[in-house]
Amino acid sequence: MKAVIQRVRQASVAIEGIVVGEIEQGLMVLLGITHDDQQEDVDYLIRKITQLRVFEDEAGKMNRSLAAINGAILSVSQFTLYGDTKKGNRPSFIKAAPPALAIPLYEAFNQGLRESGVTVATGRFGADMQVSLINDGPVTIIIDTKEK
Repeated sequence: MKAVIQRVRQASVAIEGIVVGEIEQGLMVLLGITHDDQQEDVDYLIRKITQLRVFEDEAGKMNRSLAAINGAILSVSQFTLYGDTKKGNRPSFIKAAPPALAIPLYEAFNQGLRESGVTVATGRFGADMQVSLINDGPVTIIIDTKEK
């Protein structure tokens, strides 16, 4: 699994002009799932993301977690994180997991975040989504479970 995590002041996702998920301060998580991902990868990402200290404390240091600021997560599935551009100019997405594998893992990820006490808004798997966000910092972190 790959997660691109952005610290945001606010973020939203719309489908056909209708906002289906939005948050105020927190994290925007773009989640890519590949063929050999499993629940262990989901659990690892949940632990890392919920404990990630990327919010500033009183001294201006990135020392506070999502829970410490009472922040939320906007979670968006993004198979294009597994786009391969090594050959030619048109990305290949064969490394992205098929929906039969990816959907249950994406749902488990979101449910696990909620069970850890985080407010989670989502997009819709497979939909053409328009994502808006106000980056805070900007702070962008990439976590790849294959590199743990």
